[in-house]
Amino acid sequence: MRIQISQQSQLASLFYTLLLTIPLFCDGFTLRMGLLKVGTPKSWGDSKKDLRYIRKAGVRQFISTYNRVKDLQGDELLWGDEIEYGIFHLDRENKKTRIALRGKEVMDELNRKETINGNKGEGCQFVPEYGAWMIEATPKRPYTGYTSDLLRVERSMRLRRKRMLTALGENEVAPTMSTFPMLGALGDDGSVPPVKVGGAVTLSDYIGDGIINPHPRFATLSANIRQRRGEKVNIRVPLFRDSNTPEYVNYRTSIGITDGCCGSDSLQLWRYGKGDASQEEHGNGFVEVGCSQNSLDEQIQDSTGDMVTLSKWKVDVQCKGCLGLFYRSAPNVIVPDADWPRNGDIVVGYEIQDVPGWIRLQNGYYLPIHSDDKKIQFLCKVSKRANPSNGEMRRIGSGTPLFRTAENPPDADLASLLEGKLSVATLDQPPVTEAVETPPVEEQRENIRAAIHMDAMAFGMGCCCLQITFQAKDMDESRFIYDQLAVMAPIMMALTASTPLLKGRIADTDARWGVISESVDDRTPAERGRQDLKSPHEELVEKGKRRLHKSRYDCISTYIYQGTVMGQGDPGTNEGLENRVLNTYNDIPVPIEQSTYEMLREAGIDPALSQHVAHLFIRDPLVIFDGAVEEIDDDVQTEHWESIQSTNWQSVRWKPPPPRNSPNDPHIGWRTEFRSMEIQLTDFENAAFTAFSVLLTRVIITFDLNLYIPLSRVDSNMQRAHSRNAAAKGKFFFRRHLAPLEEGDDGYGVKYSSMFSRAANEGTPNKSDNLPSESSTDGISKQRRTAPFAPGSNENNSYEEMAMSEIMCGKGDYFPGLIPLVHAYLDYINCDTITRGRLNTYLDFIEKRSTGELVTTATWMRNYVRSHPAYKKDSVVTDEIAYDLVRMCTDIGLGKVHVPELLGDVKINPVTAEGAYEVLLDSKRAQNERILELLQRYKTRSSSSVLN
Repeated sequence: MRIQISQQSQLASLFYTLLLTIPLFCDGFTLRMGLLKVGTPKSWGDSKKDLRYIRKAGVRQFISTYNRVKDLQGDELLWGDEIEYGIFHLDRENKKTRIALRGKEVMDELNRKETINGNKGEGCQFVPEYGAWMIEATPKRPYTGYTSDLLRVERSMRLRRKRMLTALGENEVAPTMSTFPMLGALGDDGSVPPVKVGGAVTLSDYIGDGIINPHPRFATLSANIRQRRGEKVNIRVPLFRDSNTPEYVNYRTSIGITDGCCGSDSLQLWRYGKGDASQEEHGNGFVEVGCSQNSLDEQIQDSTGDMVTLSKWKVDVQCKGCLGLFYRSAPNVIVPDADWPRNGDIVVGYEIQDVPGWIRLQNGYYLPIHSDDKKIQFLCKVSKRANPSNGEMRRIGSGTPLFRTAENPPDADLASLLEGKLSVATLDQPPVTEAVETPPVEEQRENIRAAIHMDAMAFGMGCCCLQITFQAKDMDESRFIYDQLAVMAPIMMALTASTPLLKGRIADTDARWGVISESVDDRTPAERGRQDLKSPHEELVEKGKRRLHKSRYDCISTYIYQGTVMGQGDPGTNEGLENRVLNTYNDIPVPIEQSTYEMLREAGIDPALSQHVAHLFIRDPLVIFDGAVEEIDDDVQTEHWESIQSTNWQSVRWKPPPPRNSPNDPHIGWRTEFRSMEIQLTDFENAAFTAFSVLLTRVIITFDLNLYIPLSRVDSNMQRAHSRNAAAKGKFFFRRHLAPLEEGDDGYGVKYSSMFSRAANEGTPNKSDNLPSESSTDGISKQRRTAPFAPGSNENNSYEEMAMSEIMCGKGDYFPGLIPLVHAYLDYINCDTITRGRLNTYLDFIEKRSTGELVTTATWMRNYVRSHPAYKKDSVVTDEIAYDLVRMCTDIGLGKVHVPELLGDVKINPVTAEGAYEVLLDSKRAQNERILELLQRYKTRSSSSVLN
């Protein structure tokens, strides 16, 4: 009997593909966003003539999409996860493990079984990944906004693991490991079947082109990144120093051997993507690192002193009766109805090179530095530590409890700041501080670490991870959640760190992110701040000359939420506050494609979103198909928009609804993708972090919280999150007050305190509890709109450094911790007992991980290698060690081995191939011989029953 797939099942599968925007590559065609495309990828030389057209067409397609779907409202919460697997071959006789290049074969077999299984049970979907040994798996239908679906997650992940087992060969395993520890360390013997090192695509010295997925898109992507860059990608990760590590034999330092260059009280920082100068000086075998002891250290990218933060400017219009400045939507185009900066306000921006006398702010607006005749000064540059003197801006910030660092003496006055006695920052040089001495050469040597060198995209895109995509109720919610998750990205990456082994060596880092960032870094030398003898590149965006501070795979560079309360608030409210918040928190350079920005603004798109999209379009499209350039209809298709959007691999991705190509296509809403988490060894761990992330988004929305901190601190957190044992040892910048502050009187005037402090101190409710509960049309509560909320205008009050345990479990009486907030939310919604029981287990596990009671996967792996009998304390992962590690990781994931330091008292139920698919109650006529054969099994049992 042939089983037919119902239309409902087909729509559910298509919906989930669209929800996650998963690219499917099958037999010569590409399925992306529901669009089938037949064609052959163009070479980079042939592609360059189409780059300009595709960039402009992509903007038109976004504007068309935006106008079509901007008013969508009321979509339900739908969400899903993506898990990636690597397939490894085990040579049990010789104790070796290799990548098995059977990803497509295994994927096709699994999807064939899914088709046969039809619409029965949970269902899975398997799609290709970059590596020929990799597969990505998702549930076939999305999870919904009900608590019961939180229990579906682990069941679905276990089901995917079960079904993977049914398609693997006898000597194959597919553990959920972040990376294959020996990739690039084995020469021509690195895979089954073997692949010769090198090839025209990568030109790699370590891996062969044959390990890339055979679909031509992947090889084209790899080759075009290399050719646009003008050289091979250059990945250099700090090498872990053990007592016999040969690279450190002549390395002199007073620091403990395993502490890195910073000592045990500070995190060693790997400034990924920013090491071109140190590479030129020290070669591929070394990398420059820094320390997290001083926050200013993290603002300098490499030995060039290139800044990653912007300048602060004090508004001081020096004319009688002048109170401030109106914003400009463009130079000389006044915006009189926008909230405007008053004298004494501090704004953040950078000078426009092409329009002298103007700065561009991080909320998308512009301000003049002086009058046209230069006789009246409007703005003066101040220290990055300067705070506003405007009384209204002071009222916006929190007054208590104060937090001051040793770097910011409380008696520093504005005059000293303006004179540069503390520091005066520019875009071209680092802050200059007093009493800075140049250390001796021997001491400088401590900042140079031996490096693990890699030279191909496969080293990054060959990493596996865990990602989640959420559908929001409308565009505003999707943008707000985008911003909040951007803050959480480095926190969750540190908590899930699982990548301590690279290219057969032990790394001095724990996470994959920077490896991927450098593996797809297609910036030209000029865009990386280096000399470019081939510049200008006429076909490239901005001719390939503009300085770009980040790879196209990195943290976000701008927040995008801009609420709709401007001019719509009740009398007495702080209308238009968003501009000040965004201008303060968007404190890093956001290079934009100016003509794109102007097109978007002319189309009526707000400055924050226009800035985000224009920032995406500072990148060129990387893969162009024959017959898919001017043939694309910009009014109904989004292929050119997606070619830019999908290759901006940021920590969070914002996804507009895709087009519906037919009336039967499912409706898809506004989505946000959370991309930073590392893969874990067990389905329990992956489900725990997935459920926590989903619940956190509900907590933020329901409890009216915000996590905003300046993006420069988010970038610092991402650097720290890579550091060895960052989850247990590190500190991260985090917002102090998540809820609106409450106003009181302590006898000395107005004082603001955290709403949560009353819960901690068992205080009695005050009159602020009686505020009306209704919200404005944009979902912002009246309490949020009327209460101060410590924006970054006074940075010392808005955020501070917290340990992971404090972020998760709470600090003082003002910060309750994210896990208690999740528990409070589950109480608030009256979560059912069965679901609550499992969620409590997840939250207890995450709490123990955050306190260091349980170690991260990265820490466990490093310890496993270092305690292996074959390890020689030389930071080398041998064949035997890798073989035993892969087997152990596989057995942990299958529930065969329990590791208390990873899981505590949580036991994983064994995962086997049995029960991987539903069994049909078949009624097809059986042959008599088969019936008799089966009955023979029970003849003895029947006789025994009669005798008894």
